[in-house]
Amino acid sequence: MSGQDETKLYSDPGVVCGATGLTVKMYYLWGGSKTIPYSSIRGVNRINLSGLSGKWRIWGSGDLVHWWNLDTKRPKKNTALAIELGGHIIPTITPDDPDTVEKILKEKIGQP
Repeated sequence: MSGQDETKLYSDPGVVCGATGLTVKMYYLWGGSKTIPYSSIRGVNRINLSGLSGKWRIWGSGDLVHWWNLDTKRPKKNTALAIELGGHIIPTITPDDPDTVEKILKEKIGQP
């Protein structure tokens, strides 16, 4: 997180929900993080992971729409969250506790 957003509502090795935004760790090829202000998030959609829906996608994109941050534990997980920003690329994350992250994000953006 940046020094401007020290409050952590949730944190695991791949994502941090801070006071003002979501930080997706290991998002870029060079290992950099992507911080998404909550005000930029238009929606959060739950995806049940399977062999066809990203379970084996460790990093990057297989469909040129969903962008997965690096998560070597993803094949052992069952749920992903797609973060709708209104553009073509949809950041897609697999937090260790997807229920908590989904709840935080939906509360922050006012999505039921």
